[in-house]
Amino acid sequence: MARKRSSRSTTAFIFFAFLSIIVVCAFVPVFAPLPSLTSHSNQSRRHSSRHKKVTARNFEISNDMFWKDGQPFQIIGGDLHYFRVLPEYWEDRLLRAKALGLNTIQTYVPWNLHEPKPGKLVFEGIADIVSFLKLCHKLGFLVMLRPGPYICAEWDLGGFPAWLLAIKPAIRLRSSDPDFLHFVERWWEILLPTVAPLLYENGGPIIMVQIENEYGSYGNDKPYLHHLVTLARGHLGDDIILYTTDGGSRDTLEKGTIRGDVVFSAVDFTTGDDPRPIFELQKEFNAPGKSPPLSAEFYTGWLTHWGEKLAETNAKFTAAALENILAQNGSAVLYMAHGGTNFGFYSGANTGGDETNYKPDLTSYDYDAPIRESGDVNNAKFKELRKVIKQYSTASIPSVPSDNEKTGYGLIHLQRKGLFFDILNRLDSIEVVESENPISMESVGQMFGFVLYVSEYPSKEDGSILFIPKVHDRAQVFISCSSEDNGRRPIFVGTIERWSNRKLGLPKTKCVSNISLYVLVENMGRVNYGPYMFDRKGILSFVYLDGRILHQWKMLSIPLNNLNKVPRANPIIQVAYSELTKTSARRKAKENVSEEPAFYAGHFSIDNVNHVKDTFISFRGWGKGIAFVNEFNIGRYWPMMGPQCNLYVPAPILQHGENIVVLLELESPNPELVIHSVDQPEFTCGSSIAHVRQL
Repeated sequence: MARKRSSRSTTAFIFFAFLSIIVVCAFVPVFAPLPSLTSHSNQSRRHSSRHKKVTARNFEISNDMFWKDGQPFQIIGGDLHYFRVLPEYWEDRLLRAKALGLNTIQTYVPWNLHEPKPGKLVFEGIADIVSFLKLCHKLGFLVMLRPGPYICAEWDLGGFPAWLLAIKPAIRLRSSDPDFLHFVERWWEILLPTVAPLLYENGGPIIMVQIENEYGSYGNDKPYLHHLVTLARGHLGDDIILYTTDGGSRDTLEKGTIRGDVVFSAVDFTTGDDPRPIFELQKEFNAPGKSPPLSAEFYTGWLTHWGEKLAETNAKFTAAALENILAQNGSAVLYMAHGGTNFGFYSGANTGGDETNYKPDLTSYDYDAPIRESGDVNNAKFKELRKVIKQYSTASIPSVPSDNEKTGYGLIHLQRKGLFFDILNRLDSIEVVESENPISMESVGQMFGFVLYVSEYPSKEDGSILFIPKVHDRAQVFISCSSEDNGRRPIFVGTIERWSNRKLGLPKTKCVSNISLYVLVENMGRVNYGPYMFDRKGILSFVYLDGRILHQWKMLSIPLNNLNKVPRANPIIQVAYSELTKTSARRKAKENVSEEPAFYAGHFSIDNVNHVKDTFISFRGWGKGIAFVNEFNIGRYWPMMGPQCNLYVPAPILQHGENIVVLLELESPNPELVIHSVDQPEFTCGSSIAHVRQL
């Protein structure tokens, strides 16, 4: 397969530049990336793991119990992921976890957030894990750290960097494949020495470090697990407790654990299951006296995919299940204590029986947890769980804080700022990859967002049939004739979706020249669990036109700013948009409506700095797209599919004065071109209606 890069070779940060045009006189970027709470150099992150130990600090296992500094200790913890909460809110959410009665915080470490490109390390802003761990320590929490390298977590590709999928020959993820382990070693050589000073024995909060994640539900490669243990011991020493977490069945424990006393084996299981036989089974996979009962993922709620009813669990049922564990001197970690938000493009996906049964996750990761997405604790689940935890806590529990105030800033009028293809046509410089056949998004060098595939075919009087057997994940198809008088305006033909792939009829088009074919492919989140995790994006097969393979393709990267990306201005886009009308959005609304993907922008003002509060943006009446507030990617919206109607906008994203909202609407804008800033979440869009899932 031939591949070459066009001489038009500068990176197409199209949307970054577009934003700069909209806000050129009104907005100074303040939020990409988020400011670091502390600064630490690369050199400090690569320090030796051998540190002077603080005396009289010890966390160990004996007599089937956890012991902290010589005293029995019951872990009553909760998952709270730093990468799903703005740094400005870390302390707020942790204090709410403290008020719930938790003594331990468990968190994953997503490799792809910290190394978005090979060798490009990010430990600032929302990726400032050291500051998060120090804050946990300051507030009196212990920490159970889950550095992967695989984390699941309903996070894109289970935390693996997508650039691993572009390596050839293809590597085998989650295995003892030497090529895969080479990259794991390189990553852990950075990460583990970074956190080593924060181990409990060194005066920090980290009491346990997890090896892999529910590996018994995936594979049975013991050399892989042993290699991870060797790496961890080499960087963290022999005293830290290493642990695995697997489902509470013999099959998953056989495959996912390392027998003996080298690694402690924890379990997870469905909320409400009788914990006694599962904890007895757990003992078989630990050394004698080394098996304190631990449910490392006690599910307080559940995840929701687009198009599903909102998953909710009964508060009293959940609290009773927790008490059933704690009453047996068992330990438990609430998954989740606080879910947070899948900002940017990082939400993951699941599959059913085959990879076409694709189920992308919502932007919200509320999870029906006791601490809700926006931090609210005035709910039945928080109260019921707190009542149970209070009975077993050896320390006094702080009073419950009030919910953070939220507000609605009202109606926001938008104006269409540019049709998608017009923006591309106005660019003099864009990165193009050419190939005989389509290649994946990762091979193009585009990890998130969109790729535009372009080819051409001869005109036929009776039309043509287009078939793309494998599209990941959603493709919008357009055609145009450059010889027509309509200015080469692309015509929307239809949509091809991974989960309902179909042949598409291309309309009859009389054209002197060849017809241009445009296929805009959206990456909706990589699979994060199960056998189909090697989830490349884009067009992954031949493209057939009337049964024949269509060759000669160009791939155009359409990158949009992600959670850990810094926006860059493109002066070419500034020129392209310098002549945009300043007519009010309200008067221009009707002529601004189009079925072609387009950028829309509007603004709202916050007059008093004391009035900057959390809000939600409602997208009722819109189709599907991506939303940005003050250049921060607040995530995907898809109210037509539901159930999520509103996206959460935390106050730290907002500012006194003017605030800019930009949408990339892919298919059907609200005819009135308005969105609403409201003070509550809503999960009743699409055909979905909230229901209670009795676990």
